[in-house]
Amino acid sequence: MSSLKGKTAFVSGGTRGIGLAIAKRLASEGADIMVAGSSEANCAAATRAITAQSDGRIEAHAVDLRTLEGCQAVFDAHSRVFGGCDILVHSAGATRGGVFPDQDDADFIDGFALKFHAGVRLSRLFWPLLAAARGNVVMIVGGASRNPDAKFMVGGAVNAALANFSKALAGQGLQDDVNVNWINPGQTETERLQQLLSTRARDENLSIDDVRAERMQAEGIRRLGQPEDTAALVAFLCGDEARHIHGAGIAVDGGATKGYF
Repeated sequence: MSSLKGKTAFVSGGTRGIGLAIAKRLASEGADIMVAGSSEANCAAATRAITAQSDGRIEAHAVDLRTLEGCQAVFDAHSRVFGGCDILVHSAGATRGGVFPDQDDADFIDGFALKFHAGVRLSRLFWPLLAAARGNVVMIVGGASRNPDAKFMVGGAVNAALANFSKALAGQGLQDDVNVNWINPGQTETERLQQLLSTRARDENLSIDDVRAERMQAEGIRRLGQPEDTAALVAFLCGDEARHIHGAGIAVDGGATKGYF
């Protein structure tokens, strides 16, 4: 029997891309799921997709996680439906690509609002439930947290802040018996990656295929990642077998990260 059977999970950004793959994987291993997304249409589509391969209870809530009110609303919705929470996965937070100094304050503010501040707020709101369940937190951060890039300053700054917060949160987790880890996905084939490639192609007057090939060659990877690569690790980290893995940032990038830290 899966160690996730009977557990409840909340997945922010769980209606598309990596977040959706995570929700599908957790549900397939027995967890009841609530996902949050920015639109009713995406929530409805995600619910259908997850339900098609799961016998558990699947719920979705459309909300703007950039605000405290939005985070509170989705926490209240989850609490009404499930009561408790065993797993919190924060996967929301696409940041805007661009070239400095052309990016203005709005890009940075928006990036921190959705990815960093939402992660902090959701952790704070769900923490009492997670502590009661001796649960798990997994933050989906990104390789730019370790590898600064002049052409991805917003994402790098936000990711670095969220990784630092996650490490500190793991210290609190030692006191409250909540496991906390974070994952740094690399180049992963999602709609978001296509947007980033398009932005860079536009800024550098290149084709998208040229940008894709250039990035793969520069990182020395054999293929682009798939959302399911990250989802498999999340499911493992949330299982009983991984309880001693705590306070760790793990790359899922095909070997693109060259440092050992």
